[in-house]
Amino acid sequence: MGSTYGDWLKQQREEAGLTQQQLADAAVMTRSHIAHIEAGRRVPSKEDARRLDNALNTGNVLSSFRPGDDSRPVGSHFEAALEFEQQATMIREFALSYMPGILQTGRYACEVLRVGFPPLSDKERDQAVDTRLGRAKILADPVTPVVWALRDEAVLRRPVGGPDVMAEQIMHVVRLVEDERIRVHVMPFRLGAHPLLEGMATLMWFEDQPPVAYAEAMRTGKVHDDPAMVEQFRGAYDLALGDALPLQESLALMRATAKEYGHHD
Repeated sequence: MGSTYGDWLKQQREEAGLTQQQLADAAVMTRSHIAHIEAGRRVPSKEDARRLDNALNTGNVLSSFRPGDDSRPVGSHFEAALEFEQQATMIREFALSYMPGILQTGRYACEVLRVGFPPLSDKERDQAVDTRLGRAKILADPVTPVVWALRDEAVLRRPVGGPDVMAEQIMHVVRLVEDERIRVHVMPFRLGAHPLLEGMATLMWFEDQPPVAYAEAMRTGKVHDDPAMVEQFRGAYDLALGDALPLQESLALMRATAKEYGHHD
């Protein structure tokens, strides 16, 4: 068998004589989701793997082979959100104090992880950085997921890792915007209070299931799938977005801040 989950899934499907659409129907999934998993662009959730095992009569082979915590070290509070993140067709996230994982550079991520408690060993920190950079691979697809990034100005002003690291981090995000891969809006300090001051929030939409919201604070995080709760998150996000700087003004602020940190065009 192949070396990745997608390789295993494709081989099992073909040996069963099924097309992607037939497998999708049997597993109550969409054909495009099957295609994403086989191509390695999406990580199957635990429920995905269970459905695929049932549809292909493979026992728990695919469930057992599903990428696990050893290969994708993340905080336990983020495990469920990670699965959703890798499957989302649209992500709208808000960051209050630091760049979210899928937009972090290696040096920025290393610094964020370095100051955590309890401390990580060098090996654990390297694994965690690799995981964060791996999460960013969802941006390799030029279209999906659609990503809107809303961030407080504090994210730009806090010098995580020093001037060089910050200049590199901010310009990494600027280039993603210039390439029209993501949209970024900044909540400037002058606004004062806004609806998302309580912490980090992420909204995610999917092809074949209702949207979810994820909220995170120190060492805690929760995925909300109750429609009323998701709608509350969406309402707060929309209100904050309405107060944020427009795209071009946000870009101008990011470029100016990167220049203050020492970036030169």
